[in-house]
Amino acid sequence: MLKNAMEYLVGLARPTVIEVEGQNFSTVDLTRIKEQANVSELQVNTLTGLVDYIKSQFDGEKQLMIQVKSPTDVRLFDALDSTNDRRTYIQAKALLPTITFERFIDREEFQIMMQANFVDNTDKQIVLDIISNIVEDGSAEIKDNGMAQQVTVKKGVASVGYETIPGRVALKPFRTFAEVTQPESEFILRLREGSRVALFEADGGAWELNAIHSIKEHLTTELEEQIAAKKLFIIG
Repeated sequence: MLKNAMEYLVGLARPTVIEVEGQNFSTVDLTRIKEQANVSELQVNTLTGLVDYIKSQFDGEKQLMIQVKSPTDVRLFDALDSTNDRRTYIQAKALLPTITFERFIDREEFQIMMQANFVDNTDKQIVLDIISNIVEDGSAEIKDNGMAQQVTVKKGVASVGYETIPGRVALKPFRTFAEVTQPESEFILRLREGSRVALFEADGGAWELNAIHSIKEHLTTELEEQIAAKKLFIIG
């Protein structure tokens, strides 16, 4: 009797597979059994790594799609199988410097950040010139009418004067993959007493759309042969 009871209990714990409308389910937690097992997703940090993987056909030749999810995230996956599952093979995640926006920071820290993490352009130099010439002693003054600011700056060796801070500046911080042009966007430059400086984004996120478009164009050029053969599709 005890033996029969134990065999019955063991049988209850043994998972079985049932078919419902063409899909297989396990009796354990009623989980659906996938047609294809998940793959271990590769991680790279460049668009070049993604392109090289696709061209190598390392994991076989199949129809694939690239999704440009954001300026820093691009993924490669296959088509849906019969159970409406898809597998992601590789993710490209951009390595980017830390850039402080929307917060006031020390002038020296701001200058280092600008010099190291922004592409050179005219407005970058204007900003650096103004910030580097701010008078550091207690006589420094900032005038603000709500639309523009004026700050006391050095004018030559011994004299000082007021410099008008541009209401908006067009800058190109490193915010996407190195293989594409960094998108230029507008920022509001603001100063506070104590030589503290901040940049506030002022383009409503349009730079992200421009970056996604640039990534898509780059991949389309690099993978022209695969796209023409209908083996690869790109969305973004």
